[in-house]
Amino acid sequence: MADVFGMGLQGATQALRFGWYLSLNRLVRWQSDRLGLRPRHTPLRPAPAEREILTELGHLFRRDAEAVRDGLFPPLADGLGPFDAIERARAMLADLPETLRRRADADAGTALEAAGAHDVPDYYAQDFHYQTGGYLSEQSARLYDVQVETLFLGGAAAMRREALRPIADFARGSDQRRLSLLDVACGTGRFLRDVRLTYPAMNLTGVDLSESYLVEARRHLAGLRPAQLLRANAETLPLDAASQDMVTTIFLFHELPPDARRLISAEVARVLKPGGLLIFVDSLQMGDRTAWDGLLEAFPVRFHEPFFESYATDDLDALFRTAGLAPVAGWTSFLAKVIVCRKPVIRAGRDRTTEDGTE
Repeated sequence: MADVFGMGLQGATQALRFGWYLSLNRLVRWQSDRLGLRPRHTPLRPAPAEREILTELGHLFRRDAEAVRDGLFPPLADGLGPFDAIERARAMLADLPETLRRRADADAGTALEAAGAHDVPDYYAQDFHYQTGGYLSEQSARLYDVQVETLFLGGAAAMRREALRPIADFARGSDQRRLSLLDVACGTGRFLRDVRLTYPAMNLTGVDLSESYLVEARRHLAGLRPAQLLRANAETLPLDAASQDMVTTIFLFHELPPDARRLISAEVARVLKPGGLLIFVDSLQMGDRTAWDGLLEAFPVRFHEPFFESYATDDLDALFRTAGLAPVAGWTSFLAKVIVCRKPVIRAGRDRTTEDGTE
């Protein structure tokens, strides 16, 4: 990774973040081993060695740093002061023993005790990743970002930010004030913050089922031009048809049952304007990088991810086409995959359009 971290200020920032989250990752591993609660799984499929994982993580960091240098992305940052970052890490480690014990017992029910648990779909009211409170508690919202960055050694934000690339292509030459973007399942608002820092005048909306996560999103967006944040089920988006130029959905679909994936895809198609983009970022699927399939096989064993196996083999291109969205681009980046779809433009006097919505 030395060549990545040699890229000026952004490289130095990435080096500090990598070192911080690598240290936390090792502390989590040590605590798991000390308590005898680290899950053991020998995958049947091939899996990469740690050296290969770190090499690919370095490629992700370089790609992100180059985008910052070229003005496509804002500087990579957690948006936290050092004392806040340390306190959140401390709280994560303090919660870890109980989380590990619940994982050992396959107990994913603390979300049922959280406020609002009876106002969400059944599949949502459970402890994804075995995190205390699932996605419904204030503690979960406060710890979520440090948890996922610790898991991915500081690479979660850089994977998420891959969605900024098609946004840049779409927005180039346009008046930001006339563009609208909806982030479905916006969570703690980290991606919306990156979009706002890059496009100060764009009309932004975030939708999430968790009020606790929306509160955290408002904190992350404080001091910037406001985004509209709505608590709603993405299966019935509270937005008008053909009202959005772009819709993003980031690390959502692997936590949805198959029927919900299809309902949400149809809703995305409904709210997109003709010619608008869906920008999808989520986990790799089986076969995307066959030498890494063993990691995907192990993921639902290590964490509570009840729908991951079905996601990993789902035909996403067919899913989006059925919803009325035409895949036009796609790539992988570290442990993430990106799919860009366009809603076709229907021309007067024509029976059909090309797949990308143009003639």
